[in-house]
Amino acid sequence: MEEQVARLVDKVWDKFQETPASKRLLFAVSGIPGSGTAITNPLAAFIPMDGYHLSRAQLDAMPDPDSAHARRGAAFTFDGDSFLSLVKKLREPLCPETQTLYAPSFDHAIKDPVENDIAIASSVRIVIFEGNYCSLNKQPWKDTAELMDELWFVEVDFKVARKRLIYRHMKAGIAEDEVQAGKRADENDLVNGKEIVDDRLDVHELVASNEDALWAPEGQGVGDGKDSGTKKEMASLV
Repeated sequence: MEEQVARLVDKVWDKFQETPASKRLLFAVSGIPGSGTAITNPLAAFIPMDGYHLSRAQLDAMPDPDSAHARRGAAFTFDGDSFLSLVKKLREPLCPETQTLYAPSFDHAIKDPVENDIAIASSVRIVIFEGNYCSLNKQPWKDTAELMDELWFVEVDFKVARKRLIYRHMKAGIAEDEVQAGKRADENDLVNGKEIVDDRLDVHELVASNEDALWAPEGQGVGDGKDSGTKKEMASLV
């Protein structure tokens, strides 16, 4: 795993050196739920797609609110148009008049997005996006992907992803026990995962997320708050 990360770190740095000062370098990291995309921790700007979840109030207003809440995390429960709008703004040339841009974050305590919570200063030259649908071959995600300098995809075995998702759902209080957590993984997360894999665009990099302590997003390494060599190396990106 460390070799994969080290190579990507070097690649980003090399591309950064070749990028004009008036341009930002945009990367998008995607993968199925439980793949571990969120381990990426750059020093520049890191924009998780979680902030573009539709709010619970917006889900309530859908024709079938029960289904919308049950499927939260599916592509249709995200504000893809707003995500595309931000990426378009970040693609505009940098100049002395460039203003700080803001992206939403996601507050897991209230289970809703927080508007304008992540600042992207005009000095930020590298932006890394992370989210399940960053390489999805459906609109508006496809338009967003085409604005990226590179697309990376984290591959993981579905059985490994399911194990991680069960741990995540129980830890977050989404599920009361393993049975309930497994049901949510099978009926929502992994359904979404199949769409993500089946309708994936061609990507520049495929990264293997194996069952190792330095990569596992839950339960070990980064997941339990312990620092790891992988996390430190990704932090040295810029």
